[in-house]
Amino acid sequence: MSELTYGVIGCGFWSQFQIAAWREVGGVHLGAVYNRTRSKAAALARRFGHPRVYDSVGGMIEGQKLDFVDIITSVETHAEYTCLAAKHGVPVICQKPMAPTMAECQQMVETCEAANVPLFIHDNWRWQAPIRALKARLDSGRIGMPFRARFTYSNSFPVFANQPFLKELEQFIIMDMGTHVLDTVRLLLGSASSVYCQTASVTPDIKGEDVATIELRMKSGVHCTVELSYASHVEHDCFPELFIMIEGTQGSLELAPGCWVRETAEGTTTAERISPPMYPWADPAYALVHSSIVDANRNFLHALQGIAPAETTGKDYLKTMAIVFKAYESAHRNAVVKV
Repeated sequence: MSELTYGVIGCGFWSQFQIAAWREVGGVHLGAVYNRTRSKAAALARRFGHPRVYDSVGGMIEGQKLDFVDIITSVETHAEYTCLAAKHGVPVICQKPMAPTMAECQQMVETCEAANVPLFIHDNWRWQAPIRALKARLDSGRIGMPFRARFTYSNSFPVFANQPFLKELEQFIIMDMGTHVLDTVRLLLGSASSVYCQTASVTPDIKGEDVATIELRMKSGVHCTVELSYASHVEHDCFPELFIMIEGTQGSLELAPGCWVRETAEGTTTAERISPPMYPWADPAYALVHSSIVDANRNFLHALQGIAPAETTGKDYLKTMAIVFKAYESAHRNAVVKV
């Protein structure tokens, strides 16, 4: 197949890994980059083959023939840029979270549907190698019917060093990290029917919450606990990690520290370490996350080529965002909320 030409909207911290991952996938060509600070876009362009540089999103979309755009900007711009691309008939890949409100998330989906333009949400965590291995074992049915699960993300990841704007968000860890974890919950356990959430702000000088505990009742009947914290002082073998425990009627599955997947079934426990691929452009300390970008991008490319469907379409990802916003509502009301 001929290469697809794409444009990057936003040249911040994550764009370097996103572009490198597209190179790893192949089959695409970076044609243009946009950033509101033109010098920042120019610096990124010098690193990645000298695509055309823009400081206007409209100018880039109108001035280039693009097969898709990859939106890697802050969340409050996602709806505007998605709708602008859709109105020009350009398919959209947009970083999670979709938008600051459910109404804007729905607007993104509706605008793209009306324009008959694909909308994909880039949430790469579900593509982590150990999570995919855990899913394969869960789908085998060896542990029986799941009835309880726990998802734990707790560390002191220096998130503000790379993305200082996060300190100013009124909605922080559930919107930033919770989207990743809750999307993974949906991948493994399906849809949620209700949510109860409690939050706290531990780190000084931040506006939003950096700790949250979310209790979910899944439509399947599984009781699921999600624990999120950027304030916990813990060490990890593979950073940053999500730990998972799923209990079933005939056994259990665990994603343990160091990317170990353990399965207990029929009275026997087996363990396998599922190490992530190591790419030369990735930070070895974060290979677990960086390598999953490659698999997410490959899924989107196959969808654009008509080879296979995308897992995280805009319409599907509305279900993840619904849990996010209901979690905030629950914390505000201190009540169980239906999803």
